[in-house]
Amino acid sequence: MAEQDPTNAQSAENPSKPAAPRTDDDPGLPFPTVREVSLAAPFRWIARGAADLLACPGPSLFYGLCFAAMGVLTVLMFLHAYEYIAALASGFLLVGPLFAMGLYELSRRHERGERCALGPTLTVWRRNISNIGVFAVVLGVVLLVWARASMVVFALFYTEEMPTLDSLIEQILTLRNLEFLGAYVGVGLVFATIAFAASVVSVPLMLDRNQDAITSMLASFGALLNNPGPMLVWAALIVVLTAVGFATLNIGFVVLMPIIGHATWHAYRDLIEPLPPA
Repeated sequence: MAEQDPTNAQSAENPSKPAAPRTDDDPGLPFPTVREVSLAAPFRWIARGAADLLACPGPSLFYGLCFAAMGVLTVLMFLHAYEYIAALASGFLLVGPLFAMGLYELSRRHERGERCALGPTLTVWRRNISNIGVFAVVLGVVLLVWARASMVVFALFYTEEMPTLDSLIEQILTLRNLEFLGAYVGVGLVFATIAFAASVVSVPLMLDRNQDAITSMLASFGALLNNPGPMLVWAALIVVLTAVGFATLNIGFVVLMPIIGHATWHAYRDLIEPLPPA
């Protein structure tokens, strides 16, 4: 099936001033239509995210500093609870879509030709607070279950006592105790896939259209199922950029996280068919 170029589709509707999004008050809000995109699409989203960062530097870097602070807290927690390493790292990725709501709003305002201002983005969650709350609860449950599963894996493979931080790092670097490493990575991949699939476009959908949480998460799963290759590339880019952020002592998050947040908005624009004018 020939791929539809989302850029052309938006240009036909005047992308600088797209039609006003429908709300829950509109009768018969349709289920989001998922598009198919190419393998190169995630790189295009990153480029557009960087362009939004340059267009709205002040507010974007403010959110980047918030992510950097969250990274510092994650590292400090890891030093005192290293058995939760997978849960801590996953928690950082899980709450990312919620903390990035202000970045989505900045991209939306820039797309509509509006002024990039920090103030309106700080309370953007009020636009659809009930459904965003439901989504946050779902992510919280996933995080708690992931943390518990992490402890179970440690308990099964370390029946006598918990390993020290030095011994844990040594086992990872030397690939000793491959059964433990395989089980830990396998469990983490299952939860990471669920969390990623539920949040690909869900928060932008709830903010842009006031879509309900269940429909938004189903649309996100549909985006993953319809575009497994591009979504794998997109997930890999997020993981790599996040790893770079941690490797730079969280300083890289100041720039990298705003780029990812803005890019997620453009991923939503490419993956979900725009609504017709109300």
